[in-house]
Amino acid sequence: MDTKPRIACFLATSGHSGVDRLAKNLLPGLAQAGHPVDLLKIGNHGPYLDKPLRENLQVIEFNARHVYTALPELLRYLKRVRPNVLLTDKDRVNRTAIFAQAFSGAKTRLVVRSGTTVSANLASRGRFDRFVQRNSMRYLYRRADAILTPSKGAADDFASTIGIPRERISAVPSPLITPQFMRQLDEPLDHPWFGPGKPRVILGAGELCRRKDFTTLIRAFALLAENYDCRLLILGEGRARARLEQEIDRLGLGDRVSLPGFVANPYPYMKQSSLFVLSSLWEGMGNVLVEAMAAETPVVSTDCPSGPAELLGGLSGELLVAPGDAPGLAEAMARQLDNPLSKSELLAAVDAYRLESSVAGYLAAMGLLVE
Repeated sequence: MDTKPRIACFLATSGHSGVDRLAKNLLPGLAQAGHPVDLLKIGNHGPYLDKPLRENLQVIEFNARHVYTALPELLRYLKRVRPNVLLTDKDRVNRTAIFAQAFSGAKTRLVVRSGTTVSANLASRGRFDRFVQRNSMRYLYRRADAILTPSKGAADDFASTIGIPRERISAVPSPLITPQFMRQLDEPLDHPWFGPGKPRVILGAGELCRRKDFTTLIRAFALLAENYDCRLLILGEGRARARLEQEIDRLGLGDRVSLPGFVANPYPYMKQSSLFVLSSLWEGMGNVLVEAMAAETPVVSTDCPSGPAELLGGLSGELLVAPGDAPGLAEAMARQLDNPLSKSELLAAVDAYRLESSVAGYLAAMGLLVE
């Protein structure tokens, strides 16, 4: 017999996004805390959980191939199972869940999550998409019992941009530091740039897209490389690859900068690099920054909305740089190469992102008692 409230999670992801990583860590963590957990997913979409699954964690795959067409199946699930909580993430999924919960008649507590800085995200969209998304959030999200974001900055931005009272929005750190993460840190790394006597490696990671602004990172590295013998690796794939490769060629950095593509396990790269740099224009939090710090690697970041200032603002040293400022980023990188933060400072700053702490935060935000 189930002794704790049942949690359903309705998600539709690409299979390699930030929400995928969240689900892979959070859902087993909720199950480990004793809650029956149902992952409701759409055909040909992620997230894909690591197996074997815990006995109180199950995956229910809908026949629908799109978020909106999954509404009837989600509605039937809510009427039949009546979970205590339905947790969702991303706007299309959130609004579909809001309609399903409204018509189901179930007393399921609906918790929706927005994982980005919404004002910056809206500004990057076309006029019609911006209108639809802003108004769906403004009028539909009020029906949710709770709204979650990954950082206080993202929560403040959501409240001011969408017009929902700030007290209805909870900032909950994501579960990034897990036993599996710690194991993956120590997996072998086969790359010619790492090893005794090699030049120091600076690392960036993320989708090759405008939001990550790796162009500024490459330009900052070009300035740094005038005085430091080092290399730059940027892990990830995306539509900006050709543009970034052109910038590397323009600056004559072909032998010192590499774009190896998507890497399934980036964590050994983090652990063995001398510095990790987040160059984004905006984030919801900047998970890779947390992961690099948990790997005990010094970091530098743009002071982008939202998250980095919360994470790094209380640490010694000048770690935050205005977005798009290549000279400033190069100077900050040089400072950390010369005088890096201590491992104890790095680890203390990311303590809230450990699995147990994050799961407790999610349970509290969902209105479930933590025993």
